[in-house]
Amino acid sequence: MATTHRSRVLIIGSGPAGYSAAIYAARANLEPIMVQGLEPGGQLTITTDVENYPGFADIVQGPWLMEQMAGQAQAVGTRLIHDIVVAADFSKRPFVCAGDSGDFYVGDTVIVCTGAQAKWLGLESEQRFMGFGVSACATCDGFFFRGKEVAVIGGGNTAVEEALYLTNHASRVTLVHRRDALRAEKILQDRLFRNDKIEILWDHVLAEIEGESDPPTVIGIAVRHVETDALQRIPLSGVFIAIGHRPNTELFAGQLTMDAEGYIQTMADSTTTNVPGVFAAGDVQDKVFRQAVTAAGTGCMGALEAEKFLAEAEMPRAAAAE
Repeated sequence: MATTHRSRVLIIGSGPAGYSAAIYAARANLEPIMVQGLEPGGQLTITTDVENYPGFADIVQGPWLMEQMAGQAQAVGTRLIHDIVVAADFSKRPFVCAGDSGDFYVGDTVIVCTGAQAKWLGLESEQRFMGFGVSACATCDGFFFRGKEVAVIGGGNTAVEEALYLTNHASRVTLVHRRDALRAEKILQDRLFRNDKIEILWDHVLAEIEGESDPPTVIGIAVRHVETDALQRIPLSGVFIAIGHRPNTELFAGQLTMDAEGYIQTMADSTTTNVPGVFAAGDVQDKVFRQAVTAAGTGCMGALEAEKFLAEAEMPRAAAAE
């Protein structure tokens, strides 16, 4: 039998944005409910070493960090529910969402924290070495490749920015692009071409990531020429896939205003969406920084803005979950 869960603040999705929103909302006595989604903890659950999240002198593991955030959110009063929101109605308040379980979730406000996913090439070896030399975030993992040779796969703004950033750490960066011209902005291309630590491999695609299994270690890549099919092997220590990200926003199409890439648009210096009472935080609305710490910051903002919205609307406290 379906159950209807009610809260003043409904949080869709987890990860640093969702858990931070939950912590702040719970401490404001708003008794938030979080529907955690398919992958509780988001992208950090598939991240091994995390060295750039404030508060930890030693490297921590992504899954452990998410477990700690979840535990903190629960400890201050958040109800965490293992379900996936499959439908949302933001046409009127209170907002109603349907879960894959058949349950319904009703919120006087909603904070969307469904995140984004890096686009991958789909290679088996890409998945095998993910977190062990394969990454989709140079800012997150570039530090681990100090003095080593790495490759960046892609040709747009993301790829060029990743390659430029990696020159701060790596001894050599090979940019592998399937075309004979980059799609990145001209100013970024100029910076790339001027950097003598970057080599561009035109008209090639990544065919295979090569490595050892015990322990998992990347030792090189095989690339294929798009016209001749000739294979070339390049010894290196890291591979950064930079072909873009995909925000998890299909669920909200036609209800929340998005940009051309599907990211939810929010007001400047705010998490407010085009629907009063619905807020968006984290990578679902941030395509620039995409860091755990910035996601946590916007999660905090979302909770504070939801609290203010409820206070100004003088909404009565929702009934406890049915």
